[in-house]
Amino acid sequence: MHIESVTGIVLTDTNYSESSKIMNVLTKEHGLIGVISKGCRNIKSKLRAVSRKMLYGKFYIYYKESGLSTLISVDVINSYDNILKDLDNITYASYILELTNQVVRENADSNIFSILEASLDKINSGFNPLAITLSVELKYLDFLGVSPNLSECSICGNKDNIITLSVSAGGLVCSSCYREGYVVKPITIKLARMLYLVDISKISKMDIKKENLIELNHFISEYYDKYTGIYLKSKKMMEKISSFVEN
Repeated sequence: MHIESVTGIVLTDTNYSESSKIMNVLTKEHGLIGVISKGCRNIKSKLRAVSRKMLYGKFYIYYKESGLSTLISVDVINSYDNILKDLDNITYASYILELTNQVVRENADSNIFSILEASLDKINSGFNPLAITLSVELKYLDFLGVSPNLSECSICGNKDNIITLSVSAGGLVCSSCYREGYVVKPITIKLARMLYLVDISKISKMDIKKENLIELNHFISEYYDKYTGIYLKSKKMMEKISSFVEN
């Protein structure tokens, strides 16, 4: 082992033994790594405050290429204090972290870190957490290899007269190919395209009606269920919050 500094975000933390934690940290340098924080659960430990989920920092570790690295210290870059003050924001951000932890195991693309970093920053800055989450979900489908077709009709390839989003068809459907099913509002189609294509870090304003976010959320949830095989506990909590918003 050698001492190394890595820039990362803690995706998960799990109690280990009587006083330690094991964390999954997504890093810019090595992708997803496991880190043990020894004695961090002791009240007087200098690692106590920095050994937690949803912490962004420069981690000084005894690095092991395989197996668990050992945490020495952390320079905090962002502790996302504003997220931690709001239960709804915590729920959405926790879901993003859990989803990231699954996606990065399927695809170690370095762009995943940038998406995660930007999404947490925007939620922490007060942007609509559901809108940011939907954007992350759409982008992550690329890394899972099952992105919906949002550029043309998924059945015939027609770019005109698009009328709805279809889970079974795998994306957009035009009026000629439409047979049955729910027809989404035109603005929801535009919203799906926008949230898929937008660079989250470049978002400076977001004025989206709740009803359109909710409609798109229904589509994305059903799409994930059908094509990804990813089922997360935090998703259920997020859906409960979305249903409260809907009501």
